[in-house]
Amino acid sequence: MKPDTFKDKIVPVTTILLALLVIWYVAAVLMNAPFQRDMDGRAGATPTTIEFIGKTLAQPKPILPAPHQVAQNVYENTFLRSLSSNRSLVYHSWVTLSSTLLGFGFGMLLGILLAVLIVHNRAMDRSLMPWLVASQTIPILAIAPMIVIISYNVLTGDNAIAHLLNLDSDASRLVSKALISTYLSFFPVAVGMVKGLRSPEIMHLDLMRTYYASPMQTFWKLRVPASIPFLFTSMKVAIAASLVGAIVGELPTGAVAGIGSKLLAGSYYSQTIDIWAALVAGSLLAGILVAIVGLAAKIVDRTMGGRPA
Repeated sequence: MKPDTFKDKIVPVTTILLALLVIWYVAAVLMNAPFQRDMDGRAGATPTTIEFIGKTLAQPKPILPAPHQVAQNVYENTFLRSLSSNRSLVYHSWVTLSSTLLGFGFGMLLGILLAVLIVHNRAMDRSLMPWLVASQTIPILAIAPMIVIISYNVLTGDNAIAHLLNLDSDASRLVSKALISTYLSFFPVAVGMVKGLRSPEIMHLDLMRTYYASPMQTFWKLRVPASIPFLFTSMKVAIAASLVGAIVGELPTGAVAGIGSKLLAGSYYSQTIDIWAALVAGSLLAGILVAIVGLAAKIVDRTMGGRPA
């Protein structure tokens, strides 16, 4: 089979991207036209069709911003702002990224631990796995405020946990938001690791028994290496879900920093361009995180002796 060339990979993606941009521009004109028509009627203006379309794509607070308006906002708030500025998307992305990575770390540890317990204990498999699935049916927006508020009060209150961890207010707020990321990220890791740890064939397990391998040796020398591809696949899903959790965790707290806070501020003041710019920043951040996980997967695969496809 002939390998895909660079052209074969780029042309389809570029074609779809251009089609989406055309649809976006058409939708922006159609959705912004009624307001612009009302504005022109009040001002007694009679613009030509081209002028009218130009006005719908240049409104300061449009219903649907045009792509160039969003791109300009992203550029200005990324490259033309100080990194410590409250308007910098880099600053807000870093705040969200910190809770994303912390929650992802917690979710990884929890997911792997649960997977090991489920694989090696039949009672845990029958009792715990259904509850894991059921936990993901609860809308995250419904429980996020409760988790964030309760965990923050526990971490800052007068109790044994607060005295043991001894976290300040900022660290407690960070951990509280990270718990939402943990809630969303542990499930794909747990499911992926369960599948991976159970992936060795019966013949390979019998071979380990023939060699008188202990259960611990079978786990580390057979099950864990076999689960690595499944782990990294689930990590790609988990890191994206963790970012969503971090953004959702910022919404009920009235956060003053983070992508979630940009979305809140934009909705309060009808700054739709800022809202879309924050969404683009979140999407780019998610893409970068998934790409890093994919790169790590390739490095680990090469280290373990895998060959490129």
